Amino acid sequence: MENDGAPEKSSVLNCIDLTSSDIQHSVSSLKQACLDCGFFYVVNHGISQEFMDEVFVQSRKFFELGLEEKMKVLRNHKHRGYTPTLDEILDPDNQVHGDYKEGYYIGIEKPEGDPEADKPFYGPNVWPAADLLSGWRQTMERYHGEALEVARKVARIIALALDLDVDFFDKAEMLGNPISIMRLLHYEGKVSDPAKGLYGAGAHSDYGLITLLVTDDIYGLQICKNKDAKPQVWEYVAPLKGSFIVNLGDMLERWSNGIFKSTLHRVLGNGQERYSIAYFVEPSHDCLVECLPTCKSEENPAKFPPIKCGAYLSQRYTDTHADLNVYNQSQT
Repeated sequence: MENDGAPEKSSVLNCIDLTSSDIQHSVSSLKQACLDCGFFYVVNHGISQEFMDEVFVQSRKFFELGLEEKMKVLRNHKHRGYTPTLDEILDPDNQVHGDYKEGYYIGIEKPEGDPEADKPFYGPNVWPAADLLSGWRQTMERYHGEALEVARKVARIIALALDLDVDFFDKAEMLGNPISIMRLLHYEGKVSDPAKGLYGAGAHSDYGLITLLVTDDIYGLQICKNKDAKPQVWEYVAPLKGSFIVNLGDMLERWSNGIFKSTLHRVLGNGQERYSIAYFVEPSHDCLVECLPTCKSEENPAKFPPIKCGAYLSQRYTDTHADLNVYNQSQT
């Protein structure tokens, strides 16, 4: 596809090469990005372009199914499965409807009987019938695993940027046993109009540690580097083939005592279909998120109280998604 309708000006983001031997340069570049805008590109991440293309092909195959088929795998209370258009409203103060996007949540598989399967965000995934989409589950599970490895590499650079041990986030209670949620996204070609409260995705910051986003080549993602500015200034983030667009989440802002800030972003539709895949990287359900020792002092005490990751995420998802009872009642 061509970059039809590409805006004249896009935000300039730092680019982190995960194969670079100059780790100090990578740390410095990432730290500057986290202090400036909370968004950066990651390249040479280890996932082949051929496989990435196949994931997008398979994603498109699901969203091209009829609504009746897609509703058979409607998301459950564990946030696994299909999310219809308008299901999520991320900016209720400015949106007149929910987001004009549909999605599909896939988490780390925790089979029934697993000691952790009953916890929020853990448990078995919801999958389309194998005879409907042959090989679909296998493709998505492989991508989920490979994206997690990329996330761990990025988290090690973040740890160094925060003056922590390189393996700080590798601990069992963090990314050793993460919640990590992958979400396939499809924007159906609606034209957004902020003046009328219509958005592909309303303005929001992500909830967790970091998000790895890969998109097709259609523009849509915008960031606001200073969420407190009046008026807010929005800039497009250019799609960069072969890269992940990485952004910081609210949990990392809490962990870093506000030194690294999560960034407000949104998606505006321009009338073209658009596909993307977001990979939300969260620590384990029982991980206690509290101010890092390197991010506080007598002059700069902790700004946020400690909170368990699972409890924090559960509240954020409840606040932004439609009540499942609405769908259940519509089926009766």
